[in-house]
Parts: sequence; C-alpha cells; structure tokens
Amino acid sequence: MSHSEPNSIPATTAPTEAERLAAAERLAGSRSRLSRGLWALLGLAFVAIGAVGVVVPGLPTTPLLLLAAACFARSSPRLYAWLLRNPTFGPLIEDFRAGRGVSLRVKTTALTMMAGFVAFALLVPLRDRQVPSALVAVTALVGAVYILRLPTRRP
Repeated sequence: MSHSEPNSIPATTAPTEAERLAAAERLAGSRSRLSRGLWALLGLAFVAIGAVGVVVPGLPTTPLLLLAAACFARSSPRLYAWLLRNPTFGPLIEDFRAGRGVSLRVKTTALTMMAGFVAFALLVPLRDRQVPSALVAVTALVGAVYILRLPTRRP
C-alpha cells in the first residue's frame, strides 16, 4: 500500500468454492433448525430488497446482498453458494468479505447509476415534492459516501 493510495488494498487469492462451503456448513451446523430457518428468511428478504435496489434510486443493493450472504452463511450452505455463484454479485461479495475491497470500475458504475436514478427521481416523479426529494437526496448522499469510503481493490 502506497502513501498516495491510502484506501487501496492489493488483490489476493480468493478461497475456493469448497472452502467457502465448508465454512458455511460449520457456521450453519452449529445452529438450531428454527434459527437456520429464520436466518434463511432474513437472507431471502435482503436479496428481494436488494433486487428492488437495482432499479430504485437511493436503495443500496450491494450492502443488502452482503447482509444476505451473512444470513445464508448462518443458515444454508446451499443458498450461500447460490448467491456466491451469481456471476454479477458473487465476485463482489467474495472480494468484500475477504477484505479486498471493490474495484474502481464497480465504484464508478455504482455512483454513476445512483446519480442517474436519483437525478431522474428528483426531476420527474418527485418534482415539486420537497420532503420526498430531500429524503432521496440525503439517502443517496449517504450511499455515495459509503461507496467512496470502501477500500479500492487494485487490479
């Protein structure tokens, strides 16, 4: 890590799928059936809300999917593996959970998409509606600060 890039994390080798599944099985196996069911339901709820966040401005998708992954690791190795195998979100979740951060491309895409959706929301459906506009703007600002503060993974 250089002094010019204090928020950068070097890329490292990711755990294998078998290692991820073994860790999830150990974590889930130590819980009761009821507890695992509740964790799975909570994880599915986070996935559903995260999916909505793909198209709703200001609703963060990645943190919700990270929460879903944590819930699935505590409940179902099968659901955990399913989420991590997702070609779009799996690598992002794995890099984040391994402490490698997110790529500059992901940050740029997230901020650009958020800016576009928020601008649309403020200029079209929320035009002349001060309270909802302020809520969307503040939520987007908090999300943007969160994204900017994430460690940046070097290629």
